[in-house]
Amino acid sequence: QVQLIESGGGLVQDGGSLRLSCAASGRTSTSGVMGWFRQAPGKEREFVAYITWSGRGTYYADSVKGRFTISRDNAKNTVYLQMNSLKPEDTAVYYCGAAKTVAIMHDYYDYWGQGTQVTVSS
Repeated sequence: QVQLIESGGGLVQDGGSLRLSCAASGRTSTSGVMGWFRQAPGKEREFVAYITWSGRGTYYADSVKGRFTISRDNAKNTVYLQMNSLKPEDTAVYYCGAAKTVAIMHDYYDYWGQGTQVTVSS
């Protein structure tokens, strides 16, 4: 089992920045890939970014490429999502997930956190 806890969400103005954190505990070695997804009201959960265990492999959704950066500190069992140049359309609940393989589909993620709300005002 892997437990994930997100933090760092909040209210920010258009163009602002936030850094989300996802702290993992439990059998983290079994789920090396960590991903961020988001879900806006009335919409499906969508992929944002993922990072491999080594940190050398990252991949981003086109909608966030160049604005968001995913990173991880394995010594702290924590994954981060630095979000810059935020837009109102980035407003959503952000979830981190853990998977055994790289994937952009949420079905491949075995464990999820409870989510953290990000609201970007115009």
